[in-house]
Amino acid sequence: MKKYDVIVIGGGHAGIESAMACKKMGVSILLITFEKEKIGYMSCNPAIGGVGKGQIVKEIDALGGEMAKATDKTGIQFRILNKSKGPAVWSSRAQVDRKKYNEYMKNLIEKNVEILEGEVTDLIVENNVVKGVEVNNEELIYSKCVILAPGTFLNGLIHIGLESFPAGRIEDKKCSKKLSEKLKELGFEILRFKTGTCARLDGNTIDFSILTPQFGDEPPKPFSFSTENLEIEQVPCYITYTNEKTHEIIRKNLNRSPLYTGKITGIGVRYCPSIEDKVVKFPHHPRHHIFLEPEGKDINIYYPNGISTSLPIDVQDDFIHTIKGLENVKILRYGYGIEHDVVNPLQIYPTLETKIVKNLFLAGQINGTTGYEEAGGQGLIAGINAVLKIKNQPELILDRTTSYIGVLIDDLTTKGTNEPYRMFTSRVEYRLMIREDNADIRLREIGYKLGLVSEEEWEKTKRKIEEIEKIKKYLQSKKITIEGKTITLFEYVRRPGIKILDYIKNENFHRDSIFTAEVEIKYAPYIERNLKEIEEFRNLEKIKIPENFDYSKIPGLSLEIREKLSKFKPLNLGQANRIPGITPSAISILLVYLKKFSP
Repeated sequence: MKKYDVIVIGGGHAGIESAMACKKMGVSILLITFEKEKIGYMSCNPAIGGVGKGQIVKEIDALGGEMAKATDKTGIQFRILNKSKGPAVWSSRAQVDRKKYNEYMKNLIEKNVEILEGEVTDLIVENNVVKGVEVNNEELIYSKCVILAPGTFLNGLIHIGLESFPAGRIEDKKCSKKLSEKLKELGFEILRFKTGTCARLDGNTIDFSILTPQFGDEPPKPFSFSTENLEIEQVPCYITYTNEKTHEIIRKNLNRSPLYTGKITGIGVRYCPSIEDKVVKFPHHPRHHIFLEPEGKDINIYYPNGISTSLPIDVQDDFIHTIKGLENVKILRYGYGIEHDVVNPLQIYPTLETKIVKNLFLAGQINGTTGYEEAGGQGLIAGINAVLKIKNQPELILDRTTSYIGVLIDDLTTKGTNEPYRMFTSRVEYRLMIREDNADIRLREIGYKLGLVSEEEWEKTKRKIEEIEKIKKYLQSKKITIEGKTITLFEYVRRPGIKILDYIKNENFHRDSIFTAEVEIKYAPYIERNLKEIEEFRNLEKIKIPENFDYSKIPGLSLEIREKLSKFKPLNLGQANRIPGITPSAISILLVYLKKFSP
């Protein structure tokens, strides 16, 4: 009988981070996937990071995950987005070589994790505890914990025009229908979401001479805190636009769109709409942005980000050829829409363990998210908590004050989502405190204590923390006379437009330490205010609510409030406070009761 500590189902971005966390934390691990050659495959655009997403990748890296390292090894263009705004919302983004990223992740998993190709057709559940899985309708494999990370393969259905067929990806004509049926049987509420992708274009047939290039930053800034410098020749993206002729073709063919004929029933991504949706919902816009993203250096294929579609092939042919620079383009693969099943995330704890079946963890798109980065962050937390449960150690819950990953998981588990969830900086209340540049300071120690971060990397972070303090003391010790008044350099650099680097050029401080010190100095009053708010937040988070707490015993709570609290099963008063519909008076009643009667 085969038995493992943890079984991970799915070889995408969530499955990779889960499996590697389990491996590093010293438990036996099996990863089950349809095809091991597709481990780490990018189904959508060839890029990592972006606004709100770059922060997640930095946090994955700080905790000891793999996505940032893989990006640095396979990236072909690096940019910091939102540079015109404050550093709280600066977000890293990289174009990566799609094939090399896939190869890097596949090789990483093959070297570290046992892999089984096949379909999980059933979950072995006894007394509401998962005990393992059934593979290919016959083989039983047992484990202490199971992590589900099936991505779009959970009852996936692909749409191109009015044609549809079961699949999790256009290249893989397989999907996990039986697994979805099992989840329904176990009592999980299943939602139906929809996403989509763009056509792939032959770069040899694009007229780049009439397009606007978009170059990477020089020098390129690495994603991983472990990467000191990047020495690469960066590849440009190109910008073009749709036009009225493009829109006219799309409008005339909406009767052949699965999105507008009712054939697709799943809820789509509001923040990344298809070109059909853009044309219908924004008729006043004469054009829409398209970013032509290279898929690699050695393969001249481009991803036209901005024209995701599920229209028929002939319509895609027609409208793509109306776009500037693409008049004679050869289409190598057409865009498509895909529907897939999602478990209502209100049925999982912040550890990502399900409330219905013990030792069963969910990560990635199965929880209603969209994006490689959101999936990777969840996969890492699911893997960590599965191992901590096996070892009977305290769980890891990142709250809203510590990380973007914490905000992501808290949003899902307290508010749920009725559409594919995408991370944005605007979702984060304390974004001035949880920036990209200090992700290592915030989270490295956690990763180190879990065994995911090496001692060398933790020592590097400690040196950075010490160096930031040295920079502040140095600036406080030096004086400067401005307009007849003598002040410290520390006071002077708080002024807008003044850069620390102009005054410590001869000091041997690391550039990253200088940047973080400068942010902390310039934004000190706002950071102080954030710290007070965070203290209030954490006071509520400290008040724990016992598991299976009986809310019917509390006088003064309405029936509606009792039902909501019983359904959500919040772990603490702070989480209860964020459940939609829970009133301040209900929190006050709970607070009094818990302080008076809890052991």
